[in-house]
Amino acid sequence: MCDDLTAKPHDAALNARGLSRRQFSALGAAVAAAGCAPPYPGTVKDGELLEEAVHITTQDGVADGFFVHPAKGAYPGVIMWPDIAGLREAKKIMARRLAGAGYAVLVANQYYRSAPAPVMESFSEFMEAEGRKRVLGYRELLTPDAVTSDAKAWVAFLDSKAAVDKARGIGSSGYCMGGPFTVRSAAAVPDRIKAAASFHGGGLVTDEPDSPHRLMEKTQASFLLAVARNDDERRPGDKDELRKAADAAGRLAEIEVYDADHGWCVPDSPVWNPSEADRAWNRMLALYAKL
Repeated sequence: MCDDLTAKPHDAALNARGLSRRQFSALGAAVAAAGCAPPYPGTVKDGELLEEAVHITTQDGVADGFFVHPAKGAYPGVIMWPDIAGLREAKKIMARRLAGAGYAVLVANQYYRSAPAPVMESFSEFMEAEGRKRVLGYRELLTPDAVTSDAKAWVAFLDSKAAVDKARGIGSSGYCMGGPFTVRSAAAVPDRIKAAASFHGGGLVTDEPDSPHRLMEKTQASFLLAVARNDDERRPGDKDELRKAADAAGRLAEIEVYDADHGWCVPDSPVWNPSEADRAWNRMLALYAKL
């Protein structure tokens, strides 16, 4: 997950672009929109997308979210777990791109227990001390039990929608802190979630009895675990533990260290890497094609 160590490559990436943190923060959402608009079309072959703000009842309250899907037909559902900065415009654009590829995509506000979305307009706010302190406080409420119950609510929401093909499995994708949530989701609703993709996920391997890697045996999913190079440098043994866990559970898992830093898949991140992000995107589509 994003921390003081990942701030170093963030600063290096900004320096390479001639930007300070303050300048990047000032650009804010404009950077996100400019960075991710070109490769994220909002149409599908047979028509436009439909999108709406949604509200989902959970055991802890009512979560707000964003739901987007092709206007005609029924498609596999996908749960998208945002990174530390939460549901914001960059995540909506990413969801539209995935919906355009033929999926019904739900991006829920994982911080609904604390505040409605957006809690941050762009990732740049997380790089400031005040925003960082605020959102890390929200993060503390996302216990394993909370994530598990939320995942069940997200699946129930998707299965209630006509745009979702209930004969197909559901996919889950997660970024940064959302990476391990994809595994918890697959373990929470194993009969529905059949594919889970983690991108620069933090906390996939821990010493806890319910560490995400130990939950693979409770799933019926196939996995894409895309690891950031600087995360791998810090914890080089994690990829091996993930492989052992997947093999022991009999789960198909593609585990790879990408030539990019933590946050590379998210277009409003300072370390967004378009070429490696597209490579990860194509691997996710290959995974979801089997739903």
